[in-house]
Amino acid sequence: MERKRTAIATIGEFGLIRHLTEKFPLRNTSSLKGVGDDAAVLDYKDKKVLVTTDLLLEGIHFDLQYTPLKHLGYKSAIVNFSDIYAMNGQPKQITVSLGVSKRFSIEDLEELYSGIKIACDNYGVDLVGGDTSASMTGLCISITCIGEGDSDKIVYRNGARPNDIICVTGNLGAAYMGLQLLEREKRVFEGNDNVQPDFEGKDYILQRQLKPEARRDVIAALQERGIKPTAMMDVSDGLSSELMHICSQSNTGCRIYEDKIPIDYQSAVMAEELNMNIVTAALNGGEDYELLFTIPLEDYEKIIPVDNVNIIGHMTKPELGLNLIGRNGEEIQLKAQGWNSLQ
Repeated sequence: MERKRTAIATIGEFGLIRHLTEKFPLRNTSSLKGVGDDAAVLDYKDKKVLVTTDLLLEGIHFDLQYTPLKHLGYKSAIVNFSDIYAMNGQPKQITVSLGVSKRFSIEDLEELYSGIKIACDNYGVDLVGGDTSASMTGLCISITCIGEGDSDKIVYRNGARPNDIICVTGNLGAAYMGLQLLEREKRVFEGNDNVQPDFEGKDYILQRQLKPEARRDVIAALQERGIKPTAMMDVSDGLSSELMHICSQSNTGCRIYEDKIPIDYQSAVMAEELNMNIVTAALNGGEDYELLFTIPLEDYEKIIPVDNVNIIGHMTKPELGLNLIGRNGEEIQLKAQGWNSLQ
């Protein structure tokens, strides 16, 4: 049965915004006024306000041939939540702005917003505003996330010191391998419409690419154990790139160990299928949205029991450089080869 498609022009811009946002309740006390006025009203009292924004463009950041709109909405929100958690804060509100071409219907945007709503429900975040506009180049999504943090708990990228322990959550390279799988099956499908995608046994890496999660669990665990990272950021552009950011801003070097980099089994199998080096994918793939952080050496005993945290190396003096220690003890200089949409 053909799915109903309603032209956006039938309800206009304000009608569209009202239609898409009316099912988003306000749940945070800092959200005094949400959608429906000239501006949202937020009240943070004694908290510091954290603000981040991400722009996602069709054909650059996502491909709608294999990205369901509901998943895209979810991921668009999560990548912003992750930035707030990477500051050791808590996301509280988002605004969503869209550029939409005429090929999208109201029902399409309902799918997109249903994913955003699931993300907001799961993470306790309020939708408080946004904008819509016509687009000549496909779908454009801009989300701004507002969060809060205590002055003495906010973590920046510039606080790492020599001898600090380097930690990363979860595993790396899975999202990149999921992308490679989707791109491979897209090429096969384009050559033969009768061929069905082969995703058997690959559910995890597909999820990591299409429906990532932010590491709220690890932030909560660190706070419970009284561990404040000295530097932190999320792994959106690749481990090598993020390490270089922290080392540059903290004026340190680093040593990480190849055999300590956490890699999932499905990722390794996919890399072997594609004749790719999984460690290279883990270092440079990006979109994992795991947390990379450093902690003082004296917190070593505290961090060991924390689930989903892996120790991969330590910070050094800046003159020692940024190095990966291979499985045979060889030193390899780290280079930033992660995702760059401007290349």
